[in-house]
Amino acid sequence: MPDPDVVIVGAGAAGLSLAYHLCAPGGAVPLSVLLVDAPPGPLRPPPRTWCYWEPPGGPYDSALAASWPRLRVRAADGAPTVTDPSPFRYKMLRSDAFEALVGRRLSDAPGFRRIEATVTAVRDTPEGGEVLTEGGRVLARGRRVFDSRPPRRLPPARTTLLQHFMGWFVRTERPAFDPATADLMDFRTPQPPRGLSFGYVLPLDPHTALVEYTEFSPAPLTADAYRRALHHYTQEVLKLGEFHVTAQERGIIPMTDGHLPCRVGRSVYRIGTAGGATRPSTGYTFAAVQRQSRAVADDLRAGHGLRVPVPYGAWPRAMDAVLLRALDSGRVAGADFFTRLFREVPGERLLRFLDGRSRLHEDLLIGLRTPVVPMLRTVLELPFRARTEPPPPTAPEESTP
Repeated sequence: MPDPDVVIVGAGAAGLSLAYHLCAPGGAVPLSVLLVDAPPGPLRPPPRTWCYWEPPGGPYDSALAASWPRLRVRAADGAPTVTDPSPFRYKMLRSDAFEALVGRRLSDAPGFRRIEATVTAVRDTPEGGEVLTEGGRVLARGRRVFDSRPPRRLPPARTTLLQHFMGWFVRTERPAFDPATADLMDFRTPQPPRGLSFGYVLPLDPHTALVEYTEFSPAPLTADAYRRALHHYTQEVLKLGEFHVTAQERGIIPMTDGHLPCRVGRSVYRIGTAGGATRPSTGYTFAAVQRQSRAVADDLRAGHGLRVPVPYGAWPRAMDAVLLRALDSGRVAGADFFTRLFREVPGERLLRFLDGRSRLHEDLLIGLRTPVVPMLRTVLELPFRARTEPPPPTAPEESTP
């Protein structure tokens, strides 16, 4: 069997998205695509929830678990700020529904093949890329290889925080949620010594929601500490009363100003978080994965030379570096910072800003809504800070039914 044009390692959001766009109907150049998924076990990602924003009518709308026209942020004193980010809606997509939607397209794609194997390494060769399995055996070769596996170590950085969380899908005895409003950040949670914490509530109906406790801080908590935080938030803050936990999610997302290159060889590329698709200041990834996947697929399907776009430009990355350092140093109180942004910036503009797609003059206007003196001090400090190796990750994502 001839080597495929494209080998994709990993069937998470990035790998499936690239396969989905590569195997769309039409295209000037027919492509052969091999997707290598990890076998069931610790290397295969558990079921997860991805959130992003876009106008109605997106390609995955038929698979959404829910979407919301309104967003709310609560200050530490409970004062709410509600915004309508029209034309955007905030959307929730469950990984199993996404995989089913993508699978329907892939099953009809003549050049597509999917296998299960444990990938131990990907290497560049003069003829293309090679995917290796146990014992250094070559599992597959391709003209181009896209590796979506999470990085084993984060790169040297001036600031490295983790967005880490545990969430419960809850079913309450009484109506407790507004299905039209997503709570993005509820700062009525005890704040950690470094970074910030908040509650996150995504209602599916008046009785059902995903409720998360999230921190931006240097290290994850123990499972028991997350459970205590969630118990406090659901009972003492939200006052949900009796409820049942129907599923649980737990995850860690890197927030770093270190460099995560998209291209790591002549024929080998990294995509998803490994390729820098996670926005350092927010942890959002899914929308950047879609932009990157569409651009790669458009080039290859048209027979053009491949240019994998950088998920975020130099200016958004510079702003992220400043914010991460300001949060980690304590110069800026995270709860006050994000509350003020949502209170003073129109919702549609703020979401474009958070996605790295706002204009320069809008960024400058938004910057005036931040604590100017602490941020300027951080700008002056950053060039003199050394990039250091962060500690290795300490806990994987997990999910239980």
